[in-house]
Amino acid sequence: MGDNEFLKDMGHRIMLRRKSLRMTQEEMAEKLGVSTQMISNLELGKKAIRPENLAKVCDILGLSADFILTGTSTKTAVDDVAGKLIHLTAEELQMVNDMIDYMNKKK
Repeated sequence: MGDNEFLKDMGHRIMLRRKSLRMTQEEMAEKLGVSTQMISNLELGKKAIRPENLAKVCDILGLSADFILTGTSTKTAVDDVAGKLIHLTAEELQMVNDMIDYMNKKK
């Protein structure tokens, strides 16, 4: 895959996610601290994204860098659950742990 196709595919993934969040290019540009023209160029694959902006785009869109860059994610279901666990209280974590123990005993 050539550079142009790579950038177009990456831009397309960004555009699809932005639209699924019902976010305008203007809103995304404001959050990213760039011009609306930059967002348009990024989504059309006319411009590459700087690493520091890629990190911000990931945060804004709730996507992983590997998904934006390649269209696939190396994140596993376990990673997804682990990410959610960090927001739980100690009591809630114990409840989750008890549920997992119960489910494993059934097998």
